[in-house]
Amino acid sequence: MVNYSEIFNEQGMDYRTYRALVDQLLLEGKATGDVTYDLHYTKMNVQRMNRVDKTSSLTDELTATIDNFKANYKFLVITEGWCGDAAQIIPVFNKIATASLGKIDLRFVLRDKNLPLIDAHLTNGGRAIPVLIILNENADQVLATWAPRPQVLQELLKEWRKETTEMPVLAEKLHSWYAKDKTQTTQAELNVLLRGLEVNN
Repeated sequence: MVNYSEIFNEQGMDYRTYRALVDQLLLEGKATGDVTYDLHYTKMNVQRMNRVDKTSSLTDELTATIDNFKANYKFLVITEGWCGDAAQIIPVFNKIATASLGKIDLRFVLRDKNLPLIDAHLTNGGRAIPVLIILNENADQVLATWAPRPQVLQELLKEWRKETTEMPVLAEKLHSWYAKDKTQTTQAELNVLLRGLEVNN
């Protein structure tokens, strides 16, 4: 049984701390994972996170949903510095939490240091990340989850995998899609999810 409250409060990092950890490990020639090739992906992902941080802003629709929050929530995100999808998405989670003016408390944990947690939130049997777990204010009840990428991209990836299994080719297609989309699809899906929270709360 996963103790969400304990994980959130004892292991969870805020966005700044998570970003600082990734940066510090890179300076030491390390990544959040244990494999050396993770370094290459991590370096690229830092650039991606920086870009999304600087260039994306929340849509009017998502901002309105956040402004209308009546309850407080805990957002627990499972991630890793080497994950390309996470790099494109977790800055959006941070922007949502920032816009909530304290109604959302956001924390990040590393997948490979929390295997029982990720194994409770598999995607098609795999440990895909990022995973957003929305908890109630006490962090003892899961209200909703979202992972690991927008649904339309998930379907596209299935099609691309029929054509090739080469990761560099798939990664190029994936990040090209993210660059063109400019977080709009991610925000639209999250807006639907967050509106549903308030309806059911």
